[in-house]
Amino acid sequence: MTNASKHWLCMVTARKPDTFLEYGATPWLMLSAALTSVPHVEHLPLWLSLLAAGLVLWRTWIWKRNFRLPGRAFLTLLVFAGVSGIGWEYRTLFGRDAGVALLVLFMAMKPMEMKTRRDAIVLVMLGFFLLLTHFLYSQSIPTGVWLLAVTVLLISSLIRLHGGDQPIAEILKHTGSMLVQAAPVMLIAFFLFPRVSGPLWGLPQDAHSGLSGLSNQMSPGSLNNLIQSGAIAFRVQFAEEGADAVPEKSQLYWRGPVFDEYDGRTWRARLPLAQRPGKAPLIEATGKRYRYTLTIEPHNLRWLLALDLPIAIPAESLIAPTLETYAREPVRQRVRHEFVSSVDFMVNRNEAGAVLNQALRLPPGFNPRARELAEAWRAQFRSPEMISNAALLHFRQEAFVYTLQPPLLEENAVDDFLFETRSGFCEHFASAYVFLMRAAGVPARVVAGYQGGEINPVDGYMTVRQSDAHAWAEIWIAEKGWIRIDPTAAVAPSRIALGINAALPTEDLLPALVRLDNPVFRALRNRWEAANNAWNQWVLGYNPQRQREFLSRFGFGEPDWRAMTALMAVLSGLATLLIGLWMFVHRGRTSREVRLWMRFCEQMAQIGLARNAWEGPRDFAARVARERADLGPVTRKAAECFAEVRYGTGRSERLQDLKDCLRQLSSVRRTL
Repeated sequence: MTNASKHWLCMVTARKPDTFLEYGATPWLMLSAALTSVPHVEHLPLWLSLLAAGLVLWRTWIWKRNFRLPGRAFLTLLVFAGVSGIGWEYRTLFGRDAGVALLVLFMAMKPMEMKTRRDAIVLVMLGFFLLLTHFLYSQSIPTGVWLLAVTVLLISSLIRLHGGDQPIAEILKHTGSMLVQAAPVMLIAFFLFPRVSGPLWGLPQDAHSGLSGLSNQMSPGSLNNLIQSGAIAFRVQFAEEGADAVPEKSQLYWRGPVFDEYDGRTWRARLPLAQRPGKAPLIEATGKRYRYTLTIEPHNLRWLLALDLPIAIPAESLIAPTLETYAREPVRQRVRHEFVSSVDFMVNRNEAGAVLNQALRLPPGFNPRARELAEAWRAQFRSPEMISNAALLHFRQEAFVYTLQPPLLEENAVDDFLFETRSGFCEHFASAYVFLMRAAGVPARVVAGYQGGEINPVDGYMTVRQSDAHAWAEIWIAEKGWIRIDPTAAVAPSRIALGINAALPTEDLLPALVRLDNPVFRALRNRWEAANNAWNQWVLGYNPQRQREFLSRFGFGEPDWRAMTALMAVLSGLATLLIGLWMFVHRGRTSREVRLWMRFCEQMAQIGLARNAWEGPRDFAARVARERADLGPVTRKAAECFAEVRYGTGRSERLQDLKDCLRQLSSVRRTL
């Protein structure tokens, strides 16, 4: 056979490369499969987490023992069982939770059929996609750090797949170099890509099912679980500085839903927002006005929790006749809104008759003892103020107890609370007070929201937590309008002045994470929450408004999307050019061993043993040894020298050895 025929035969066989997965690459892939899935264990059913972990461990054991992979029929049966289990667990195969569960199952199953490099690349790409789903559950700093670390692992796995056996330090160095080169373009795109007010794509309906906060209804005990959470409900940044820039703690009432319908057990908002009367409330501010910015955590409902009472609200919101401030859409992502409020006001001194009638309704047949007491006050006192004072005096004199662990109430819940248990939380006092007022002929309603807040000394933001959830009451008095009455203050005044921790008895203390009495831990928490707030404000909250603020610092007034896109393209091109020039210069300084290796491969091609583009040095040497035993030793030595100098810690004498291999090959060529 002539040399030309041999060369043609080698080229034909090279079209079908040996792509079987290298033994040493498998641990990288198994670690990638495990770490991309681990954070989802919190959201997955236990059986699926155990199945995924078992599959990963089983595949690792097969690799270690060099056993055969399971057959296709068994894997098909396992996939069918897993998908059926997910469908049974979630009653669907669509949506956020079911979709993530399927991805985790596929990530655990893919290694069981992984034989070739193509299979490995599919696994890595699936890992990148699975990483994105973590942001559907959390967008915190720890989540970002974890995802960055696993991204490094996935990129390193690709380098290991294509670059062959290399020192781990060299692989990580290569990965870091790639990420550093990509960082300028990433930052340019982050700051200049035109922002939109909403998400770029729709999310499944269950994507916000885990959000917590106030509910749209209230019954005895409904706030207890919320109170025991230290999670942040919202943050407040007041525009002014100084001692009088922030209202007194006793004035910090953050208004949420208003409940004006009662069925004997549960308070509800009477009508959906779209059906409420359209007349705007008449608010007369009589005191200092406070300008502030609210950063509200997602809670999947529409109220915006403004300081009671807002006199200027965001353009994209509206204020209901019952004085709640609403967003036009449910709050499903962190939002920032600017408000102006006054804590001294009169509102709706001439209220609509329909609203007053609703504020007097009670279900028939419930709580006869409370009705009798209210009728006695109505007969004894002539004004609503005197009736209200009588109710508050009753709370003070009858030894009521403020507690998170009240006894269960029977069908006549208000009677049981007022005359039997006398133990309750804020919703018990507010509910009983409003019932008494309505029974006495005084229009009244329940208001839920938050009371209080704590200034973080690190960043100056006020933090309001779920543990600050509160319920109070409002009564309407002619010529005075709606007046806030907090029955809890009659029993536990320290709750309003100092916070919930100061009001609870010792046996009812909140969890340590909420109380955090230790000054060291409190300082650490303040710093951590300040860092989280900065992350939320400038990374997760980098919305169109923030983008305009940022660009205005560089002389851009109101840039439109065309100008920002053009600027982004120019800067990205310039960054790419600079990176390319750096790589060219760097390549010129360090490519001596590459030039020698390429010359060696060119001479091998002239002999008829062309190296394929996908072949690493050692793979090429192994193929040469199989096809031309006489050239195997020199090729193997040249490949080892090149790999050691290029990817390892090879010394300069190894470069001289590579030159010797090149001269030896030249001598062989002359003899052919």
